[in-house]
Amino acid sequence: MLLSGCASTLSARVTTFQQWPAGVEGQSYRFDTPANGLGESLEYQTYRDMVRAAIGATGLVEGQDPKSARFAVRFTYGSERTQVTVAEPRDPFFDPYFAYPGGYGYYGRRGWGGGWGGVGYYGPHWAPVNMEAWRNTLTVEIRDTTRNNAEVYRASAMSLGRSDDMVRLMPYLVRAIFDDFPQNNGQQREVRYRTD
Repeated sequence: MLLSGCASTLSARVTTFQQWPAGVEGQSYRFDTPANGLGESLEYQTYRDMVRAAIGATGLVEGQDPKSARFAVRFTYGSERTQVTVAEPRDPFFDPYFAYPGGYGYYGRRGWGGGWGGVGYYGPHWAPVNMEAWRNTLTVEIRDTTRNNAEVYRASAMSLGRSDDMVRLMPYLVRAIFDDFPQNNGQQREVRYRTD
C-alpha cells in the first residue's frame, strides 16, 4: 500500500465485519471506555467527539441514560513504528549497479543500450529502499446489549505514513470507517482522501 505521507492525500485500508440489525434507526447508544484508562485523557475525549460526530451514519442516537442504551460503542487507536519497502527513482548515469560499459554499448536491467561503444540512456529506473514508517490505526466496535452484548459491527482503518500525528490523521480514519456504513461483512477496501 502506498505511504500516506504525500502532501495532499491520505490512503487507508479499511476492514469491516458486521451483522448489523435492521430497523434500529433512532435506537440509543453509549460509549464504553477502554480498559486501558485512555477514557480519562483529553486526547481520548477529543477523538470520542470525532466518532460521535460521525456515528450518525448508523442511524443511532446517543442515549441520555447510558444504562438503558441498546448499543455499546468502543474504540481504540494507536501508532506503531514499522519498516516498509518503497520504490525510489534512480538515475542510471549515477547508479553503478544499473549499467556497465562494454564493447557493444551499455547493458543494464532494461537491456542493451547504445551501439558500438555508444552510450545508452534509458531514463530513471526504480529501486527498492527500506525506510521507517508509522502504522496508524483506529478500530471501532459496536455491541448489541439486547443480544447478550453480541458484536454487530467491527471496523478497522489503517494508514501507513511518515509520522504518528494522530491529531491530523484521526478525522480521516473516522471518516474511512463510517463512510457507506455498514459496508459488507468481511470486506476490505482502500480509501483515499484529499487532506488539503
